[in-house]
Amino acid sequence: MYNILQVMSKSNSILLPKLERLLEEMGEQIKLARLRRKLSADQVAERAGTSRRTLYSIEKGKSSVSIGIYIKVLNVLGLEKDVLNIAKDDVLGRKLQDIGLTTKERAPKRN
Repeated sequence: MYNILQVMSKSNSILLPKLERLLEEMGEQIKLARLRRKLSADQVAERAGTSRRTLYSIEKGKSSVSIGIYIKVLNVLGLEKDVLNIAKDDVLGRKLQDIGLTTKERAPKRN
């Protein structure tokens, strides 16, 4: 039974190619940020509480790394607040919301 659970927990979902490219680009940006700060992979991995191998997976944009580890690495680089920009300006969502709004046919009564 343990082997079945172990195999199930290690299964990876398949990403669309464009999503893989986005992760790869993000990984490259994280790597460049590390290099600009003149930090070694060992230094960042140790400060983030992860292994150098996991850091390399992040820098390659691997989807198998949890978002929590990505955030820890971003924190070491001083970029953790960048995560707050995700879905910040939801243009499509606002347009869909506006389409669903109902308007009254006449102006409200004044008191």
